[in-house]
Amino acid sequence: MSRSSLTLAAQRAWRVIDLNFVGLAVAGLFFAWSVTPSLLPRDWMFQGLISGINAAMGYGFGCVLQWLFRSLVLPKLRISDPPQWVSNSVRLAVVVTVVAGSAYMLIQAAHWQRELTALMGMEGTTTPAYLRTGALSFAVAAAVVAAFRTVREMVRWMAKVLNRWVRIPRALAPTAGFVIMVFLTVTLINGVLSTALFAVANSAFSVRNDLTSPAAVQPDLPERSGSPASLAKWETLGSEGRWFVSQGLDAAQLGLLTGRVAQEPIRVYAGLESAQNPEAQAELAVAELERTGAFDRAVLVVVTTTGTGWVNTNSASAIELMYGGNSAIVATQYSYLPSVLSFLADRTKVADAGKLLFDKVHEHWAARPEGQRPKLYVYGESLGSQGSEAAFDGIADLRTKVDGALWVGPPNSNRIWRQFVSRRDPGSPETEPVYADGLVVRFAGDAGDLAHPAGPWLTPRVAYLQHASDPIVWWSPDLLFERPDWLSEDRGSDVSPDMTWRPFVTFWQVAADLTNAQGVSDGHGHNYGTLVLDAWAAVATPPDWSAQRMEQIRAILVMLADREQDVK
Repeated sequence: MSRSSLTLAAQRAWRVIDLNFVGLAVAGLFFAWSVTPSLLPRDWMFQGLISGINAAMGYGFGCVLQWLFRSLVLPKLRISDPPQWVSNSVRLAVVVTVVAGSAYMLIQAAHWQRELTALMGMEGTTTPAYLRTGALSFAVAAAVVAAFRTVREMVRWMAKVLNRWVRIPRALAPTAGFVIMVFLTVTLINGVLSTALFAVANSAFSVRNDLTSPAAVQPDLPERSGSPASLAKWETLGSEGRWFVSQGLDAAQLGLLTGRVAQEPIRVYAGLESAQNPEAQAELAVAELERTGAFDRAVLVVVTTTGTGWVNTNSASAIELMYGGNSAIVATQYSYLPSVLSFLADRTKVADAGKLLFDKVHEHWAARPEGQRPKLYVYGESLGSQGSEAAFDGIADLRTKVDGALWVGPPNSNRIWRQFVSRRDPGSPETEPVYADGLVVRFAGDAGDLAHPAGPWLTPRVAYLQHASDPIVWWSPDLLFERPDWLSEDRGSDVSPDMTWRPFVTFWQVAADLTNAQGVSDGHGHNYGTLVLDAWAAVATPPDWSAQRMEQIRAILVMLADREQDVK
């Protein structure tokens, strides 16, 4: 190939690349921000995906800034263009600065990641391994920019069509084309596309709902839903429901492990396919409670599940061990979708399900003589805590209806939780708030927090478990434009001191952390481990409770969790 041909090919390639150097500079800035510490540690591949999208956003923002400068500011300055060698020198300086700055930030990011993993007792990354983030980020950013340019060309094509066939003036045609594209995109995403995506997701996860773990065997005990004696048939309980009723310790196992005489614990569950509609499903759950004699037990726990119908078996087992099986736990499934998709698709569904189940149970519970009914507690984790809260108007309503509440890892959008946190006592941080001197409601990230403040904790007691590093608790749209208190005040012990708030970037960073909320060690992120035992011991203390029994049960829970991880 001749030199002229090579030059022509290079010119054509450069026209295709059409690199905007202001956009490149801002993209480098956004990339640098994206590798600064967030709530949770990340491996190089996940960070590369996040950083690439951030860089693409920065590139677009830089292009807009340049366009505004050329359109609004430059005409008023009336200055001539600089010599070509000056322009080329500036462009080269931008490229060198972005590349060198990105490499430096990746080296620093590897150090931050090691610090963050050390705070959480995890194995850290190496600097050479983390440098791979840069290459992946470049590829992702290039793909996003290319996709945008494709859409831009579609807008230009539509402008030409409008100008030629609809006779829209040439000056207005691009704007009209852009408006039409935005309208079609929004309509597609909010209407047809979102409906189709959630329909496909619902169908896909409904198939998963039909699966049964080899370790989940239909129970024979009449105290379990899904047994031959049950009104809720085994095949209708869904994957999570079948796991819940088939697991847990029976009376013999409880007695053997605790050294105490035990009863058969009651586990009641109704799946989406157990009844024709949500109301019939809740009524079926209550009928199961009546059938099993649950209203004659010492404690009755109403659980609002997460999206797929999951119940934290660690929490359920804790109650059963504490009360020697003299307990009943009831839950229902309201969706096939995982919590994140359920949250996006229809948040009202979990609220309706939580309120409906509790109201049905409370109606039957309240109809019994006061001295002949169990202690009534409510429990919810993650999105389940939001549904569980929905059963109550506020703290006064809650205290008149239940004997205690335990809510774990509450999403930032929880209505009652937000009221407590926003009205916390002056001087208490958002990550460890104190509400009304801790008389009724307390927040805990570890067992010691449940004893804080040192004053009385009246019954019925309400406890929230929340880690300073749990993105489910702290993610909020407010992060887009507002620095949160949890980054302005003294931060939690497992939150990097180098984490800072930046508009848009922090919102995106914490949103990305949501997908890895449970990918860290116990005691951090959305992993609460045996802390639920400490919380239950505080909220629903058995009459013969002791520190020795607490540690005995904790060891059993750890054993059960390890066994579940091996077989599930």
